[in-house]
Amino acid sequence: MATLGAMFGAEGGKTFMGLPEALGPADLQGAAAVIIGADGCTPYPSVGFYCAGGAAAIRAGGAAFAAAQGNMNFDTGLTVLPEGARVLDGGDVPVDVADPEGNRATLRAAVAEIVAAGAVPVLLGGDDSLPIPMLQALEGQGPLTILQIDAHIDWRDEVGGERWGLSSTMRRASEMAHVGQIIQVGSRGIGSARPGDYVDAVEAGVQFVHARKVAALGVAPALALIPEGARVVICLDVDALDPAVMPAVIGRTAGGLTYWQVFELIAGVAAKARIAAFDMVEFMPERDIDGQGALVAAQLLAGVIGLIAEQGGQG
Repeated sequence: MATLGAMFGAEGGKTFMGLPEALGPADLQGAAAVIIGADGCTPYPSVGFYCAGGAAAIRAGGAAFAAAQGNMNFDTGLTVLPEGARVLDGGDVPVDVADPEGNRATLRAAVAEIVAAGAVPVLLGGDDSLPIPMLQALEGQGPLTILQIDAHIDWRDEVGGERWGLSSTMRRASEMAHVGQIIQVGSRGIGSARPGDYVDAVEAGVQFVHARKVAALGVAPALALIPEGARVVICLDVDALDPAVMPAVIGRTAGGLTYWQVFELIAGVAAKARIAAFDMVEFMPERDIDGQGALVAAQLLAGVIGLIAEQGGQG
């Protein structure tokens, strides 16, 4: 079957957008960003690694861009990658659904290696417990501002006795000494949060811009909360997007953000601060429709790595 990518010379490959592979620590030197993926981290027994294959699906969604790294990206107003920029794909980190503690340690080590080389880690997945070890690995990079773009607030202290799972991500982040401000954008509908969880988040200093407010006022109120010159970790759960454009999630909920609202949030951060790390999680391949969600995720990711590469890495 003919594809747009094939028409312009793209060839299939296992890395995102045909980027060079990062095969070892020596390869990381001089890289602006390094992509890694994982099927999951700390699963709940009821669902396991329900987003397994998410990173691979996003990479496949970007296959059409493999011959376009020097082309214009009209989302950013820049070339897809700046001339001379090195962005690498380190493949997927091995994880085991039966070894969550080991998974967290493996992910921390992988992210720490990228940071030590001066590059920005870009983590694909996989369930929303993945950002916890990523954030832990950024110790020493603080104070960090977290911008979470998500339909859910992730402030449960535990679920079924598990404190490191996907519903506890932002609560665990708030307990890290190197994390300062947390801004959460896009919450909507009904999730696992109880009133007490929301109160705890507000009392911890979280600033919320719910999806309804974004619909009414746009993303400017959220961007106004980002301090000039801050080091920002962007945690993007793809269910922040409306299911009309992102069907590949476990809980489709009406009223989500548009592609442009999410992209303008990320580009707005890049314009006033530095992106210290980025994750894109909760992509569930079997819920996708005709690859639509994977294409949206890949388009967003191409823009994100272009913005990070323009900033030149950790700085």
